[in-house]
Amino acid sequence: MELTLLGTGAPLGLPRPDCPCAVCARSRGPRARSATALLVDGALLLDLTPGAALAAARSGHSLVGVRQVLLTHPHDGPAVEVPAGLPTAGRVPDGQELTLISGHRVRAVPMDSPGTGYEVTSADGERLLYLPPGGAPAGLAGGRLDPYDMVVADVTGRPDGLARLRAAGAVGPATEVIAVHLDHDVPTGAELDRRLAAAGVRAVPDGTTLYVGDYHEVPEVPRRTLVTGGARSGKSVEAERRLETFPEVLYVATGGTREGDPEWAERVGLHRERRPGSWRTAETCELVPLLVEDGPALLIDCLSLWLTDAMDRVGAWDDATWADGGQAALRERTAELVAAVRATRRTVVAVTNEVGSGVVPATAAGRRFRDELGRLNASFAEECEEVVLVVAGQALVLRG
Repeated sequence: MELTLLGTGAPLGLPRPDCPCAVCARSRGPRARSATALLVDGALLLDLTPGAALAAARSGHSLVGVRQVLLTHPHDGPAVEVPAGLPTAGRVPDGQELTLISGHRVRAVPMDSPGTGYEVTSADGERLLYLPPGGAPAGLAGGRLDPYDMVVADVTGRPDGLARLRAAGAVGPATEVIAVHLDHDVPTGAELDRRLAAAGVRAVPDGTTLYVGDYHEVPEVPRRTLVTGGARSGKSVEAERRLETFPEVLYVATGGTREGDPEWAERVGLHRERRPGSWRTAETCELVPLLVEDGPALLIDCLSLWLTDAMDRVGAWDDATWADGGQAALRERTAELVAAVRATRRTVVAVTNEVGSGVVPATAAGRRFRDELGRLNASFAEECEEVVLVVAGQALVLRG
C-alpha cells in the first residue's frame, strides 16, 4: 500500500497565518507543513485540504484516480477549493465499513473526541490506521488487537492515544508510527525528531511517500535514561514526556511526604497534575527491588532525594560517623543501586540534580552531599544508553 502524505501539519498549517511565535518563525521552507492529508494508492484521499491537487503534483502524484474522499474532522481552516472531477467528500459513521472499487476496505473507528478515524486494509492485507487531530480511539479496553503495519496520528497532541494503542496491542514493536497534525505548540527540526524518537515515532516532510507493510527501522527507544539539570530547569517535564506514550508507567517518588510543608505539597501536587491518570505512584527509596523485578517502565524522581535518604540511614551528615564506617556504608549502598541499574530489564528514566556548578556549600555536610551526588550521577550515567542535560527547558543530549 503506497501512502503519500500531502501535508503533515495542523488544520491551520505550520506556520500559522500571522503567528509571530518562535516555532512559526522557524517553520519556513522545508520545515513548513500544510494541513494533513493522505493519498492512499492514488485511489483514496483522507482529508481534503487547501492545495491538495498542487501538493499531489509536487510529490509526483495526481488526484485523477481518486475514487473516494473521506474526512476525519470538521475542517475549520481556510476554504477548500475542490478539484474538478473529485468525488464529494464525506464521513463514514462509526463502525461502518466501505469496500472501494480499488479493493481497499475502510472501517470508521470511533474517537473519544469529535472526529472519525479510519482503518484502511489493502487487497494484499496491509493495515493502516489514520486518526484525526486531537483524537484517540475509544473503546479499546476490551481484548487485544492485531498490530497495524502503520499508524498515522496526532502523537504530539494526544500521546495518551498512542499509549492506549500500545496497551491494546494495536501498536507493536514493528508498527511504524508517523506523527502528523503537527502544530506550533511543539518544537521543529532536530528537537522534534529527538522527542518523537524517544517515543519510537518519527515525522516526515510534506510530500513523502511511504509503503505500508515495508520494513522500516523503528526509532530505538533508549531503555535507561538519566535526565539531569538545575532547579526548575524542566528536567522532570522532560522525563515525564519520554514516557507519556507508554501504556503503563510506575512513577517512583523518592521524596515522600512532608507534614506541615505547604511548598513541598504544592510541588507534589503540580507533578501529580501533569502525570497521566493511568500512571501508578510508589513513594519509596527502595529502588533496587523495583529494578530487579520485571514490570512496567519506571520514572524515578529523583536520585538526589534518594541520596539524601541513603545518607540519613548511614549517618553520613556527622563527621565522626562518616569517618567511622559511614562513608563505606554509603558507597556500598550506591554501588548496589548502580549494579541494579546495569542488570535491569525494565525501561528506566531517572531524574537527578546538578549541584556542583554553583557556590561551594559552607558546611562539610553540604560539600559531602555535593560530592557524593556528583559521584552517583557519574556512575548512574555510565549505565544509561542516554544522558540528557536540561537547561532553561532545553534538552541537550550528552549521550545517545
